[in-house]
Amino acid sequence: MNWVLLILAIAFETVGTSALKASAGFTRLGPSLVTLTCFVVSLFLLSLVLRTIPVGIAYAIWSGLGIVLIAAIGWLAFGQRLDPAAILGLVLIIAGIVVMQLFSDTTGH
Repeated sequence: MNWVLLILAIAFETVGTSALKASAGFTRLGPSLVTLTCFVVSLFLLSLVLRTIPVGIAYAIWSGLGIVLIAAIGWLAFGQRLDPAAILGLVLIIAGIVVMQLFSDTTGH
């Protein structure tokens, strides 16, 4: 159940960050409200996850996958360019998360 909550927290954070881009510096009401709501929900869900998953592991996964998803959304939805160094960095983030999941005893499997 905690992994489901973590995935939901990541999803809300990703939607919130995408809406943050659309809020134009909090000058547009709709996207600003979506941003604030999604961030509050994301942090609440993350707080529930922290009851059983260590904070370092949970936050690494939450922020790492959030970075990768936002980079993908930036590329797909906002036309932002990803150069080879950025793609390599994103691959390394994913590799780090996979290594933690497969080989760490602290991930709470």
